[in-house]
Amino acid sequence: MKFGIDLGGTKIEIIALDDAGMELLRHRVPTPQGDYFETLQAIATLVRDAEAELGQCGSVGIGTPGALSRATGHLKNANSVVLNNQPILQDLEALLQRPVKISNDANCFALSEATDGAAARAPVVFGVILGTGVGAGIVVEGQVLAGLNGIAGEWGHNPLPWPEPHELPGPSCYCGKHGCIETFLSGPGMMKQHQLETGEALNSKEIVQRAKQGDAACEHSLQAYENRLARGLAHVINILDPDVIVLGGGMSNIERLYVNVPALWGQWVFSDRVDTRLVKNMRGDSSGVRGAAWL
Repeated sequence: MKFGIDLGGTKIEIIALDDAGMELLRHRVPTPQGDYFETLQAIATLVRDAEAELGQCGSVGIGTPGALSRATGHLKNANSVVLNNQPILQDLEALLQRPVKISNDANCFALSEATDGAAARAPVVFGVILGTGVGAGIVVEGQVLAGLNGIAGEWGHNPLPWPEPHELPGPSCYCGKHGCIETFLSGPGMMKQHQLETGEALNSKEIVQRAKQGDAACEHSLQAYENRLARGLAHVINILDPDVIVLGGGMSNIERLYVNVPALWGQWVFSDRVDTRLVKNMRGDSSGVRGAAWL
């Protein structure tokens, strides 16, 4: 039996899977705010209660918003700042009295979709989360590729490739740089670009809906988004050459992306044809916690 835990800023969710991927149990509790040790205890309690309910022990994998530092072994880059610079892996292994696997939420998303989701059994999978931020994970032959520095797949904090003059230097990013892919391709990024060009404050869902209704300005913003996503993914194809790219997060619900983006990306891919498939996730909001279990 495999337990997966999604450690989020507002909730902690646990899922239990059998070896075939069938869901045996799912529970969630609020994340203790501003208290690292209470967060650890909440995770341990979820595992112990689940084991008591199911009558057996299991392996434990955890998806976090950050990653483990190769320098210190502590968590880094988590937006739940109380977790940063903490030895979360060692602490949880001590609490649970067993080995624990930890990976960031984008890696867990990619692993879920590569294991029994939209990219099941594909040799090389690039999983992208397009939401309030932009993240990505890489899975090769069923295994997460974390990288020597623990940052494989940090696609959102690379510059938007082949920038057009009006896209330079690009919006400022919380990482301290300008023009990161995240600042263009996140949901808030689309909203800010639309507002910059039109003066109109619409969220991404409103932009898509108005484009469907024939609003020329919204259609222009959506086409600009598709063009930028095509450039960003062409860059990935040139480097990784994945079999499948899976989209997740709120922006993945824009159905026209799966037709329009592959129709565009060939002009930047260094090949005479592109066989990489662009697909929507199969597991939805469950991908992260399922991927943690598959760790």
